[in-house]
Amino acid sequence: MPKSGLNVALKGLDDIFSTEESRQEEQREQVQQIPVSELFPFKNHPFKVLDDDSMTRTVESISQFGVLAPLIARPRPEGGYEIISGHRRKHAAELANLDTVPVIVRNMEDAAATILMVDSNLQREHILPSERAFAYKMKLDAIKNQGARSDLTSSQVGTKLRADEKVAKDSGESRNQVQRFVRLTNLVPELLDMVDEKKISFNPAVELSYLDEKQQQDFLEAMDASQNAPSLSQAIRIKKLAQQGEFDYDAVYNIMNEEKKSELDTVTIKNETLRKYFPHNYTPRQMESIIIKLLDQWQLKKQQAKQKKQEEAR
Repeated sequence: MPKSGLNVALKGLDDIFSTEESRQEEQREQVQQIPVSELFPFKNHPFKVLDDDSMTRTVESISQFGVLAPLIARPRPEGGYEIISGHRRKHAAELANLDTVPVIVRNMEDAAATILMVDSNLQREHILPSERAFAYKMKLDAIKNQGARSDLTSSQVGTKLRADEKVAKDSGESRNQVQRFVRLTNLVPELLDMVDEKKISFNPAVELSYLDEKQQQDFLEAMDASQNAPSLSQAIRIKKLAQQGEFDYDAVYNIMNEEKKSELDTVTIKNETLRKYFPHNYTPRQMESIIIKLLDQWQLKKQQAKQKKQEEAR
């Protein structure tokens, strides 16, 4: 074969390989610098972006080193990009006055994007009960909408998983606990905020979620009037009143106004309340010791004042 023919053959192979390499390069995810102004939150994003101490540290890090982990976003039909993962980093970048951030752009359908959004955020260390509740619900709905994925949603006997079993397995929770968290999404905002603020415990809140909106508002009024948080047994009794059609404000107030033995025997001061009076490096035992000494001094002053008053009366 003439030499020129060999060159033609080699050139053809180079074109083939170059074309394949180009195709792979197109399919490979690329990190792009996207203007912060073109990034929008995920629809009904259940996780709160707070300007707390953690955000302050994130802003300081981004100001010094930039955004090290790219955000994940998908194109929006109306323009710009919807954030799937990285809402906190985007907000921190805004506070750090960055114009652009690194983003991996993916074309994802709603259910897959929702699942990725939830899973990426559930890795956070601190998650409020309300955040977990709405996140689990969104992921459940997304999995159910993936009807074609029988490996996740089929109810057939075998290795198939129900939607709630899939969410439970991914999150390390029991299926029952996932369902209980989802129940919290039925609470009115005022009650759900109290759960986040630990003014109402998780288990009583689950029972109260069976009340309708009007009943929950009545409960809130009764709780405020009694100045008591519900115990689990009280919440169960209030739920039973509603189920039996015997729910009214007076009945709920009477339940909430009952004295709890544990409250008569125990005084609790929240850690965050005490911390503002002590250096950050003080241990609970050191704080307790100082509190006892101050109480002893207070009691001694009261006794001295009482004794002085008695002497003056003689």
